[in-house]
Amino acid sequence: MKRRSFLMAAAGVTAGAWWLRPEDRGRGGHDGYFTKLAEVLGREGLARPTMLVDLDRLDANIDATRRAIEPRAFRVVAKSLPAAGLLDYVMARGETSRLMVFHQPFLNAVAAAHPKTDLLLGKPMPAAAANRFFEQLEPGAFDASRQIQWLIDSPERLRQYSGLADARQLPLTVSVEIDVGLRRGGMAEPADLAQMLAAIEAHPLLHFGGLMGYDAHAALPETLNMRGREFERVEARYRGFLEVWRSYSGGRGEEALVLNAAGSPTYRMWDGIDGLANELAVGSGLVKPLNFDIDTLADHVPALFVATPVLKVKQGLEIPALDIGPLHQLWDPNRARTFFVYGGYWKAEPVSPPGLATHPVYGRSTNQEMLNGSEQVELAVDDTVFFRPTQSEFVMLQFGPIAAVRDGRIVDFWEPLPQGA
Repeated sequence: MKRRSFLMAAAGVTAGAWWLRPEDRGRGGHDGYFTKLAEVLGREGLARPTMLVDLDRLDANIDATRRAIEPRAFRVVAKSLPAAGLLDYVMARGETSRLMVFHQPFLNAVAAAHPKTDLLLGKPMPAAAANRFFEQLEPGAFDASRQIQWLIDSPERLRQYSGLADARQLPLTVSVEIDVGLRRGGMAEPADLAQMLAAIEAHPLLHFGGLMGYDAHAALPETLNMRGREFERVEARYRGFLEVWRSYSGGRGEEALVLNAAGSPTYRMWDGIDGLANELAVGSGLVKPLNFDIDTLADHVPALFVATPVLKVKQGLEIPALDIGPLHQLWDPNRARTFFVYGGYWKAEPVSPPGLATHPVYGRSTNQEMLNGSEQVELAVDDTVFFRPTQSEFVMLQFGPIAAVRDGRIVDFWEPLPQGA
């Protein structure tokens, strides 16, 4: 009886474990949207890893952003859309000339390609990088003394820029980075701002441009009103710094200040907040990579994809030096087929056809990434796999010209911004 009970229990455990097997995630081939994109690439003959931007979807995201931001100004985050042609497109559709820039080579490229833009640094640059910008600045219509606001986060950084202004005998506009709760630097205490303002005012070549407070951390879960409580603290911190400036200046000239806030995860949270930020920054949300699948961007649609050809197709799963492939395949139906694609190991996840995944033991490859799928995944050699980048800013720099797609055809190619001279 004991033996029979043991066998029944063992059978129950085995059946239970089998019941816990991963479900088959394969759903056939591409849906209509990705089928159309694959046809576009086939007609163009782009048999290599390619970054695609869907202009129709981009338009929808830009329009949604503008509606939510108005009447505030819209500042486009250049690092998240790092191609001169793409920035031109977004600024034209968004009816803005304001860019936020984070990288010295980008700064030079933007100044040359967009000489009428208003530029705000998104992080405090070493003064040596700012000096290099001036060394490489091409003569033209761009006026760096009026069109760039350098970001200052500490008295030491201000001293560096004071020295740069003196050395070059150039007027510089400086804005102050304030910590509104992200805890990534910037001025932490409003009381310290008065000393900073006095030092800027005392220097004949420096001009105070405004404040920049980045608040992405406030996009917390709605649970227990965590988001609402933290955003109230963000608002209070920002207001504290602005009140210091108002007290110091008597409020004169506030309409000329740049009071920058937000980012893609939080820009909608500023709706209804008056008397503080007069411009909001948005970048990644305009193309919505995978990490931006968040509720505050629910009405934005993915507009950015990586497409790459399938090089090899194998039945089953084989792991070099380890005979675990058949066992893994038996346990997980999503390991029934193996596909090697052109390139890989990007900050991106396969999204079409559904059901593809990398293998945790086989490893990753920038040359020929291995993906597995079930028998239901419809892919053959030379077919296309589509990935969604998890972010835009670095991934968009990895593929050469970016293909701009509209209504079933490629209408332009945009060169990424240079990462160095």
